[in-house]
Amino acid sequence: MTLEWEQVVVHSVDPATLGQWWAEALGWVVVYSSVDEFEIRPEPNRLPGLDFVRLDEPKKAKSRLHLDFRPDDQDAEVARLVAHGAQRVDIGQGDQSWSVSADPEGNAFCVLPSDVSSCRIAPVGAGRSVTAR
Repeated sequence: MTLEWEQVVVHSVDPATLGQWWAEALGWVVVYSSVDEFEIRPEPNRLPGLDFVRLDEPKKAKSRLHLDFRPDDQDAEVARLVAHGAQRVDIGQGDQSWSVSADPEGNAFCVLPSDVSSCRIAPVGAGRSVTAR
């Protein structure tokens, strides 16, 4: 059996507006748009994509899933995303090497440092269920 990762579905009050925000933030292309769904991908035939699907209720709690991005220049990318409408947020991360922001509907995402060696994975069984960076 083979599985291919098709997309990440993001519930949204306004899929077209949020999807367009992410398309511009990532430099991705729109591959599908309707009243209730807006899908973007890195290129038309390249997966995975982000599929924004209407959910007519506002976000109520911290999501159990978020996206991490590793740029060439973390400070410049965070500044660019904030200028684009992201907001820096504190989700209890403390003093870390990554920066946490939220998109216009409050979905958190992280901008990691450019240097991969500054991120560490917590050892299995260390009492942690999240990735430590």
